[in-house]
Amino acid sequence: MQLRSLLIRLHLAHGIGYAGMVRVLQHCRQVQTVVTDPRRLGKLAHLTASQQGRFTADWQSMAFQQRLKRHAQLDILTILDDDYPPALLEAYQPPLVLFLRGQRALLTTRQLAVVGARQATSYAERVTTQLLAPLATAKLTIVSGLAKGADGFAHRTALRFNLPTIGVIGTGLDISYPRQHRDLQQQISQVGLLISEYPLGVGPEPYHFVARNRIIAGLCQTVIVVEAQAHSGSLITANIALQNNRNVLAVPGPIDAPFSVGCNQLIVAGAKPVLNSRHIIEEFLPKI
Repeated sequence: MQLRSLLIRLHLAHGIGYAGMVRVLQHCRQVQTVVTDPRRLGKLAHLTASQQGRFTADWQSMAFQQRLKRHAQLDILTILDDDYPPALLEAYQPPLVLFLRGQRALLTTRQLAVVGARQATSYAERVTTQLLAPLATAKLTIVSGLAKGADGFAHRTALRFNLPTIGVIGTGLDISYPRQHRDLQQQISQVGLLISEYPLGVGPEPYHFVARNRIIAGLCQTVIVVEAQAHSGSLITANIALQNNRNVLAVPGPIDAPFSVGCNQLIVAGAKPVLNSRHIIEEFLPKI
């Protein structure tokens, strides 16, 4: 078995987490041998007794074999692959395995992440159109999380103006969340790219979306926050982007608007205020 195949199997197995997979991966690369015995894998991963029992039982089950067959039909990107985005390697806990549907080549493009509030206002919708429409000739790919609100505005605007778009979701590729984005998700999978860290059949969980944010921030060169409350997931994405040395832009808004508080705070803290598409394009120009 190749190390890449082992990594995918570990990702699909129950009872082993990110840290355990990293330990196994490091060991196998160091000794140049692929370990396949579940008990040995559990020891290398430092699993507890209960985790070891769950992992071994699943590894040897028919359900696991069926899971492997089902995922064999998917386009899978691993951290061992040559086309794994270098920028994503710099991210916090870079994903070891990603499931893809659509245009894999978009991973090599210059990427602008657009994030904002799920309860985004009409102001965010107007601003998104105003800022992204002129980028149609700038050869940028729009990245967002396919959530309702600002994410949906970003993806729909990208599709409307023929901008490539990548949706990073917090469920398996076969699940649409929110449900009203089913058609949008299907469209992105056909002309853009869908990315998920989660196997098929995995539904939405609150912590999935926090984890998803690190992928969005890791992929992009620049992130723009169009609307955000004082404490929001959009600000988490912006902070992760800053930690990854990405450019962070924020759309200013009225000082008494609840959904502009987060953006205005980012600007006070040093984020670049964006007033037009030129301010975005400047972030992608070669630095002299």
